[in-house]
Amino acid sequence: MPGERKTSGKRGKAAPAPADNSSLMDVVLEDSIDIAEKDLAFEEDLLRNPYSLRHWLRYIDHHSSSSIAQRFVIYERAVKELPGSYKLWKTYLDQRRQHLQKRGLPYVKAQDEWESVDSCYERSLVLLHKMPRIWIDYLEHLMATPRITKVRRTFDRALRALPITQHIRIWGIYLDWAKKIGGETALKVYKRYLKLEPNRGEDYVDLLISMERYDEAAARLCKMINDEKFQSLHGKSHYQLWRQLCDIICTHPKDVKSLPIENIIRSGIKRFTDQTGRLWNDLAKYWILLGHFEKARDVYEEAATSVMTVRDFTQVFDAYAEFEESVISAKMEAAESAEANGEEADQLDLDMRLMRLERLMERRPFLVNEVLLRQNPNSVHEWQKRVELWGDNAHKVVDTYTQAVTTIHPKKADGKFHTLWVNFGKFYEDGGDVKSARTIYEKATKVNYKTVNDLADIWCEYAEMELRNENYDAALHVMARATIPPKQKNVAFHDETLPVQIRVFKSLRLWSFYVDLEESVGTVESTKAVYDRVLELKIANPQIIVNYANFLEENKFFEDSYKVYERGIDLFGYPIAFELWNTYLVKFIDRYGGTKLERARDLFEQAVEKIPAKYAKPIYLMYGNLEETHGLARHAMSIYDRATKAVSDEDRADMYHFYIAKAATMFGVTSTREIYERAIEVLPDKDARVMCLRYAEMERKLGEIDRARGVFAHGSQFCDPRVAPEYWQAWHDFEVQHGNEDTFKEMLRIKRSVQVQFNTDVSYITAQLIQSQEKNKAAVGAADGAPGDAMQTLDRMSSGGPGGMMFVKSKTHSVEPTVAP
Repeated sequence: MPGERKTSGKRGKAAPAPADNSSLMDVVLEDSIDIAEKDLAFEEDLLRNPYSLRHWLRYIDHHSSSSIAQRFVIYERAVKELPGSYKLWKTYLDQRRQHLQKRGLPYVKAQDEWESVDSCYERSLVLLHKMPRIWIDYLEHLMATPRITKVRRTFDRALRALPITQHIRIWGIYLDWAKKIGGETALKVYKRYLKLEPNRGEDYVDLLISMERYDEAAARLCKMINDEKFQSLHGKSHYQLWRQLCDIICTHPKDVKSLPIENIIRSGIKRFTDQTGRLWNDLAKYWILLGHFEKARDVYEEAATSVMTVRDFTQVFDAYAEFEESVISAKMEAAESAEANGEEADQLDLDMRLMRLERLMERRPFLVNEVLLRQNPNSVHEWQKRVELWGDNAHKVVDTYTQAVTTIHPKKADGKFHTLWVNFGKFYEDGGDVKSARTIYEKATKVNYKTVNDLADIWCEYAEMELRNENYDAALHVMARATIPPKQKNVAFHDETLPVQIRVFKSLRLWSFYVDLEESVGTVESTKAVYDRVLELKIANPQIIVNYANFLEENKFFEDSYKVYERGIDLFGYPIAFELWNTYLVKFIDRYGGTKLERARDLFEQAVEKIPAKYAKPIYLMYGNLEETHGLARHAMSIYDRATKAVSDEDRADMYHFYIAKAATMFGVTSTREIYERAIEVLPDKDARVMCLRYAEMERKLGEIDRARGVFAHGSQFCDPRVAPEYWQAWHDFEVQHGNEDTFKEMLRIKRSVQVQFNTDVSYITAQLIQSQEKNKAAVGAADGAPGDAMQTLDRMSSGGPGGMMFVKSKTHSVEPTVAP
């Protein structure tokens, strides 16, 4: 039939299956193949379309349940017709590998089978050498065999065949295989890879460490650290790479020979200043492992005297002490071993090392102090602490003080720099060398301190030193020198641009000590001169004024003391002048009483002339008491009357009460009516209500019932019934006791009219709201009493709620109660 394929064998006869140990390719490559009846249709399609991938795949799928040999025959025919088909080759090669893996034949027992698969891969790569998946599968197949050279060469072929963008897929497998193989092969593979990916140097270092090639690993790490462009793919910082390098060097110092190790670690100490303690310990450890103990000790000493933080010092010192203890322990064990063997032990060397360790422990406070001083050489506290550490060692104490005062910058001193000079001087003074102490103080007075008061303290301490040694004239001379004004005029005390030596003459601290010294060991005239000088410089404070006046008073210079008070009052304004007036007037009255009444009146008039209202009350009361005691009663009443107008609003009501009480005592109760009326007229409503009640009570006691009723009626205009219920209750009680039905009705009528008046006054409504909120806060809850709910409260009160405010009509027809007269 046309299109029918001729066969050299019989139809329907299947190809014989190979034996287990025979090669499948022997069957596949036979010249004669028998075709079964079920395959005729597929074979005819392939004769018509031999280059159709779809037809070949259908044919292969048709034989999915056939023997592996038959499928491989078809695959071979297919790839022969379509040698460039990736899909055919990939499927064929996968099945060849799977079949080999299922059989579980090792390479040494089935070398031909493995090589036949190799041959298939090689044939596929003739045209598919740009396909990385084929290369990867081939390489994975080869890596399962012990053929290292062939695997390596195949990796190289794959890298040469594939484009550079696909190399990363090969290198991942290549590196893993190289790590597994190890040796020179792994090193050479990694070196080649680093040319492509220089940032992968850390993996190479790890490989070198695992292979115990520490010298090469340290060299590679050093190269990466020196490369500023290097970026760790593992997220390591430069310091972490340094740490790794130091660990390698210090752990295997004998293996690392190509690097200047000490220079490397010292450069790291300069570079990583926050980890200097640990790096110093690494350097010392390096020398210890090499057996150079003296060099290690020198490193520890250098580190202890150069680190800048207490943390680094603690690390270095602890390692140093541990090193000394370990050496001593080794020496002791060696001595015991020598004694056990009857040999003579080196006891001198052991004693020397014990003394060295003891000395190290004694030096620790000094070393810590040096660290802190390196951090801040201007720390006064640390320098003073260093002096205390030396104890009774006078030579070292003097050296420390000298070094401190020459090292510290006066303007940058952290602490009170002048105390160092003072303590330096006291050190010589306590030692009996007053002359040297004077020299120290003289030098201290020439230092330009941060503040003027520091220099003033130096001068005061200088004078006190002379006093302690009973050199009184010398002390006065020192203070006289300190207070000499400079030639420069118009010197401002707070002008920081000027040296403190120029401004110190205006220091109140200095002058206060000077006047105290003059009062103690000087004369009256010299003391007065110093006080006068303070007042001339206008630097006196109220205490200086009081002290000067008391000093003059003690020495019977009474008039001069009064002049001092007056100068102080002119110098200071209120409120200081008020205190000075109080003291001045009390002392004047105590001394002269009524003998110089006119002068006392002049003083009081001066005191009250410009006095602020808030300070007027005590002065007026003292003035009135003077007139009561030594003058005329009418003058006293006049002063109290003036006081009611001069005092502040807060004191006015109390002043009126006092005025009324005095008037009643001196001129009788009836004389107070005019005062009551004026007080009610000028006082605010709150105080006027109280005044009205007291005025009415006075009239009632005098039997003036109508006048008392008139006072109640007059005062009612200040009293809202809901704000001042006590006032209306007092009037109610008064009418019940002294009134009749008509007067009681009149009282109720006035109450209603007043209530109406206040109901229409906005300011009084506000006052009522506030008072009502305070009274009903507990009853209506915190919400009603909150300031933000004022409108809600107003609505509630206007609606007549609990505790609410009812608006009263102007006319009422309610029946009023009758009260028996």
